Parts: sequence; C-alpha cells; structure tokens
Amino acid sequence: MPDKLLKTKANFGTLPVFLTAISTILGAILFLRFGWAVGNVGFIGVIGIIILGHLITIPTAMAVAEIATNQKVLGGGAYYIISRSFGLNIGAAIGITLYLSQAISVAFYVIAFAEAFDPLIQWIATHWGWLIYDKRLISIPTMALLSALFLYRGANLGMKALYVVVAILGLSLVFFFMGSPVDAPTSLVMDAKIANPKGFFYVFTIIFPAFTGLAAGLGLSGDLKNPRKSIPRGTIWATIVGLLIYLLAAYKFTISANPEDLASNQLIMSKIAVWGPIIPIGLAAAAISSALGSIMVAPRTLQAIGIDDIFPQQGLNKWLKSESKKNNEPINASVISIAIAFFFVIIGDVDFVAQIISMFFMVTYGAICLISFLEHFAADPSYRPLFRSKWYFSLTGAILSFWIMFQMNMSYAILSLLIMGGIYYGINVSTKEPRGLAKLFRGVVFQLSRHLQIFAQRAEKGDREISWRPFAICISQDSFKRRSAFDLLRWISYKYGFGTYIHFLEGYLSEETNLESKQIMNRLINLASGSKNRVYLDTIISPSMTSAIAQVMQLSGISGHGYNSILFEFSNTEPERLNYVIDNYNLLESTHFDVCILNTSYKGFGYHREIHVWIGVGDLENANLMILLAYIIQGHPDWKKGTIKIFAIYPTSELDKQRDKLLALIKSGRLPISPKNIELISADHANRKQVIMQNSIDADLSILGFNHEDIDKEGIDLFTGFKDMGNILFVSSYKEINIK
Repeated sequence: MPDKLLKTKANFGTLPVFLTAISTILGAILFLRFGWAVGNVGFIGVIGIIILGHLITIPTAMAVAEIATNQKVLGGGAYYIISRSFGLNIGAAIGITLYLSQAISVAFYVIAFAEAFDPLIQWIATHWGWLIYDKRLISIPTMALLSALFLYRGANLGMKALYVVVAILGLSLVFFFMGSPVDAPTSLVMDAKIANPKGFFYVFTIIFPAFTGLAAGLGLSGDLKNPRKSIPRGTIWATIVGLLIYLLAAYKFTISANPEDLASNQLIMSKIAVWGPIIPIGLAAAAISSALGSIMVAPRTLQAIGIDDIFPQQGLNKWLKSESKKNNEPINASVISIAIAFFFVIIGDVDFVAQIISMFFMVTYGAICLISFLEHFAADPSYRPLFRSKWYFSLTGAILSFWIMFQMNMSYAILSLLIMGGIYYGINVSTKEPRGLAKLFRGVVFQLSRHLQIFAQRAEKGDREISWRPFAICISQDSFKRRSAFDLLRWISYKYGFGTYIHFLEGYLSEETNLESKQIMNRLINLASGSKNRVYLDTIISPSMTSAIAQVMQLSGISGHGYNSILFEFSNTEPERLNYVIDNYNLLESTHFDVCILNTSYKGFGYHREIHVWIGVGDLENANLMILLAYIIQGHPDWKKGTIKIFAIYPTSELDKQRDKLLALIKSGRLPISPKNIELISADHANRKQVIMQNSIDADLSILGFNHEDIDKEGIDLFTGFKDMGNILFVSSYKEINIK
C-alpha cells in the first residue's frame, strides 16, 4: 500500500497534541452539560458515565499509542492508522464516518460558543430591552468569521490560540473549584437526582463527546515533527488529566448545588465559581478552541482520503488533495468541511448534534481498539511497536464501544453501521486495493492454528485404546484419473479427524519437477474447491513409491498429531498398483499404521445409501475399526440418507456369542444402527467372496478386513475378484480399538 500522505511542513511537537486534546476534553460539555448530567443521574451515575467512557477512551489512547509507535504516522490521523492496519476499503469506510463526526463537531462547538452568551443576552434584555430569541444570530456569524480566519491563516492560527485558550480554561477551573455552594453547603448524597430524570445512556450519549479529545490530537499527525513520539504522549496524558478533572468536577457539582439547579441551569458553574463571569468566558474560549481544533483536523482527514484515491471520481480525489501554496492548508477539503459545519449550525440543537458525534466517534474508537486486539494475536513480524498495550484492554474497549452504540440509540447505531457498510461496499466495488482486514484475520487464524497444533501434539498422547480418531493420509499418483480415494478421505476427515491427500510425482527434485508439482497443486485445489471437504492437499516428489511412502509416514501432519492411518487405492483394471503396498507392508506394519486399501469399481460409491461391513473370524483386531469407519463416513452430508449393515461370517458354534456382543454395543448406544441391520451368516465351509458378492452386490460401499497373514497367503488376489461390486474398502487395524 503506497504511503502518499506526505506533508511539506511538519513542525509541531508533543504540546500541541496535548493542548488540542485537553481543550476538547475540558470543553463545552464540561461547562454546559456536566452539571445537568449530575442532576439527572446523580453522583454515582455520573461517576459510572466517566468510568464507562474512559473504559473506551483509555484503551483507545493506549491502542493509538501502540499503533502509532509501530509505523510512520503521516497525515490523516486516526484515518491513517485505521487504513494502514485494516486496509483502504474498511479504513475509508470508517475514515469517512470519522471525518463527518469531525466536521459536525465544528458545528457542535460553535453552537456551544453561542450558549456562552446567555449572561450577556440577559444583561442586554434587562438594560436595553432587546432579547435575542434565537442564538443562531450569534452562531452563524461566528461560524462565518471562524471559517474566514481559518481559510486565511490556517493551522498556525489554531496553534497560537490554543495556548491562550488552555490558560483561560485552567483559570476557569481553578475559580470553579475554589467556589462555594450555591445556597447552604450540600452534603455528598450519592444518588440524589431530579424527579423524572433522563436515562443513563441518554445522558451518556450527550456527555461522551467530552471524552473524544484524543481524536483531535490524532488529526495533527501530518503536522508533527515526530508523530510516533508526540501522539502517544500527548493523547495518553490528556486522557489521564481529563479523567482526574472530571472526577473532581463531579464531586464539586454534587456538594455545591441541588439536582434541580444542576439540571435546569446550564451555566450553574457561574454561580459556584468565585468569580462567575470567568465561566462563560472559559466556555467561549473552550468552545472556540475546540471548534478550531476540529476545523483543523477534519479537512486533513478528508484530504488524506483524497490522497489515497478512495473516491471513484479521480477528479474529486485530485480536487481534495489540493493545498494552498501560501500555507500548505488543504483548502478544498476545508471548504467542504465548513459547508457541513454550516448545515448543522443552522440546525442549532446541541443535544441532537452531540448524539450524532457520539455515535460516529464510538465506531471509530471501537475500530481502533479492534485493530490493536487483532494485532496482538496476528503476531505479524513487521508489527513491532515501541509502546505495548495489553490485548485485554483493547478487547474491552472494542466490545464496550459496539455494545454502548446500541445502548445509546439503536436506530442511530444501525443507521451509522448501514452508512459505513454502504460506503465500504461502494469503495470495494470501485477500488482494487487489497483488504488489510483479511490479512489481519489470516494472521490471527494462523496464530490460533499454531497454538492449537502445539497443544494437540502435547496433550494428545495417542492412546488409541481410549479415544481413537482418524489422522489419515492418502498417497496416490492417479489423482486425476479417479476421485474415489479423495472422496473417501474427505468423508473420513469431515467431522471427526484430519485428512491429508498427497499426489505422488515419480522423479527427482529439480526446477522442472518443482514447477510441475506447483501446477498439479493448483489443479488439486481447483478440483477440491467443488466439494464439501476439509482435506489438506499436498504433493511429493520422490524417485519411487517406496521412498514416497517412507517420507509421508514420517510427516507430523497439520493437526499437530502424527498420522495413524494411511489410505491407498487401485482400480480393478490396474491391480498391479497394489504391488507397492504388498512390497512395503512390513514397513507399514512396523510404523504401527492402520492400513486402508480402496478397490475402486466402475460403480463408484453408487447412491451413498448402503454401507456393508463384513466381519469374519480373522477380524478380531479389525472389527471395531471397520465399524467405526462406517459410522464416521455416514456422518458426512453426502451419506445423510445412508444406512449401515453389519454382516458377520462365523462358524455356527460362534454365532450366538458374536450376536450378543454386537447387540450389547447397540444397546449401549455406541453403534448407531438398528439390530435388524445385523445379519449373522453361518459359513463353515462357504466361499467367503461368494457370500460377500451375493449379499453386497448392490452395496454402495463394502468394508472388509484383512491382516498380514492374509497378504502372505493370497497377495493381490486377496483384494481382487469381487466382480460387479461397488467400491470396497479393505481395513487392517494395527491394534484393536475400543468402541465405548
């Protein structure tokens, strides 16, 4: 992702970040609405609002510090951080909503500035008889003047004003904390509130913009000498200082006025302060400074979005990138921001604007915390921040952000998410940029998989007698001739275990064979994508099947657990393929593998309706594995209508004993088959193959057992001669397993 967000002038240090953030935190909300909040929810309630708000803003501040110290943060502030971590598509969707909240914030603070003139309006009405009914007569001219000054002087005007504003703010707060109660001294009553108060989350929605100052500091990233140093220090210190002052202010309000006065007089601080006029002066200074901060930040966010060519109209992107030659200000982006601010100034409702700001900021903070949380678990080697937050802080911030959105106003929450979703969809359609979120989640999944594999390897001791599950590997050089082996492996590994399918290429490793193996791998992936499977695919280059078998049997497997089963396959038309199994059977047996050999018939697996399991006298160790494999295969959706039938061929003297054994397994619930699907056949002198063909000619899959002695005695003939039957799976268990 190219980083085009470069600035020609970047000369601010840490102090402007702190001052921008703290002047926004200790701004209009503190002077106009905080006393109202105490009156509506009481001391305990407002402490809850402060704590809940900072459970979001403190993790966000720490996440910002972490992400900012990992990369070079250029112009665009929070948008830059999000887009470089989540990718341009999602970053732009969040960035545009962030920009709107910043632009609307300008209107919020200008409206609050007009509220500071209440005492002056009352004085004029008393002495001159003139009453200003609509404060928009103040806010609209103020917005016009502020816009003209900013367009003419740029960000430097805001920086110079910040020092004066913060000094006035500090003086206002000192006078407030030194003040006396409105009437008689009031004791600290934890839950004192007015009758019929506003709800907790409604009050939280109005108050939350007070805690969003860190975003203001972020927006100056393109104007900072060292953003990796200034952003973490400035935002964290501003957040901590703001938290302490709000806690003290909650206590001061509670002991200085009754709930009714707090809720009804939005400038109650004037009556508490030792010199009342300092409060509207402080409010005006805080509001105008916050407006300056927002009007500096919003255009830079929009300009950064234009520099990334987010909008489908290239002419619009180019227009938004434009800067003033005089002071390098994003002049066109500033014009758009001012127009949006004017629209909401004309609306003139402080509470309405506060709700919109809260919602958009909540989305942004949740996204930043989510990035930090995911980065902790993605373990990307390129993610090496100098400052490290804790993953549980970031997770707390993310969860609370999205939960509180819906608690504040479900309609606004849904609307804001729909707006973001619409923006994301539009950008996703028009741009071909890779999505960073997918990369981030892949990293998280990779790390989770890595830990699970290690855990599985250490925890699973392979006690097959207690709990057996298939860890099967199949090796074949006929992958593109027959699909039966792959199908069988995907059924076995679908729900209960792991399966690896390996295509064998005969030869020596070279550039040519390596290229061929990659081409075959792509073919395998394309073929596998058309079926319901959870099979891991691979290829192996080896000079012979014997060496290939020896190699694959030593693989640890993607499960973190060694393989315990190996699957081979052959066709009735090519029985000689079995020679490599027979020739290497001692090797297979010495490694304690269960061996499965699939005889692929022209009938294939038919209609996936009937699985016949044939148990004979020599299947003492094989029987349970054969039955268990039938049950595992039946668990795949392809076999959802399938049934299992068990045929037991025993001498007449053993029939009753074997019947009781099978019925006991069914009764205990360990075999999901009906007793009527068990058939015992007396075959003292009968030809076993004839009996099997007679009963299973129409079976979709037959499962038979074999052992080493059978191979020594019959060789290839053991697996052939089943004329016109469907697919047959021959099973040899290394050791008897228990079905419990």
